[in-house]
Amino acid sequence: MIKVQVRPNEPLETALRRFKRQCNYAGIFRLAKKYAYFEKESDKNRREEREKIRNIQRAQRKMDDRGGRGRSRRKSKVKGGRQGKDDASEDTSITASTDR
Repeated sequence: MIKVQVRPNEPLETALRRFKRQCNYAGIFRLAKKYAYFEKESDKNRREEREKIRNIQRAQRKMDDRGGRGRSRRKSKVKGGRQGKDDASEDTSITASTDR
C-alpha cells in the first residue's frame, strides 16, 4: 500500500504527482491494466513472443551501437546536399559524349 504524506506548505498537485510516480514505480498501473480485461491464452502467448523478439532486437541494436558502428551509419553533411560533385561532372561528360 502506497502512502504519501503531504509536506507542510506543499501544494496538493505536487503530492499527487509524487503519489502517481510511486504507483508507477510499484507497477500498480501495469497490474490494473493487466486485470482490466480477459486475455485468451493464445493471445497472451502471441503477445509474449512479440515482446521477446522486440527485447532481443533492442539488445542487438544496443550491442551494435556500442561497437562504434552506430555513428558511422549517419550521412555526412556536405554543402549542396551531394557528397561527390566530381561524380556528377563525370556523368554529364559521359552523356555529352554519347549524344554525338
